[in-house]
Amino acid sequence: MIQIYYDSKTGNVQRFIDKVLQITGWNAQRIQKDMIVDEAGHLVTFTTNFGQIPALTEEFLKNNPGKVYSVTSSGNRNWGRNFGVAADKTAATYDIPLAFKFELSGTMEDINQFIEIIKNQYYDSKRRSKKLDIA
Repeated sequence: MIQIYYDSKTGNVQRFIDKVLQITGWNAQRIQKDMIVDEAGHLVTFTTNFGQIPALTEEFLKNNPGKVYSVTSSGNRNWGRNFGVAADKTAATYDIPLAFKFELSGTMEDINQFIEIIKNQYYDSKRRSKKLDIA
């Protein structure tokens, strides 16, 4: 089962996640202070302060090395080149693949694209781990 960890400040990411869960039935858990996870998953966060990674997201990443398969971020296109840049910075800083960026709480097209991207990453990682088990 696909696991999503998410951080939401204004409710945009929460609304996005709610729609994803309604369609997929995946597991999702909102990031909490000092949270340590056993199961790896995909991270969905937001961009704050014109291009910064949220502090709670940053703490989660530091406390859970190797537990994040990919990062996705919401943003606002009004920020121009800083749109969803928390995903870019997270990907670069923590060497995590950037999955997707969406505006505000996302459109249905965004949600469907995100689901397909995460499904593909999930099944690709399962295939790679099976190949490793055989070797």
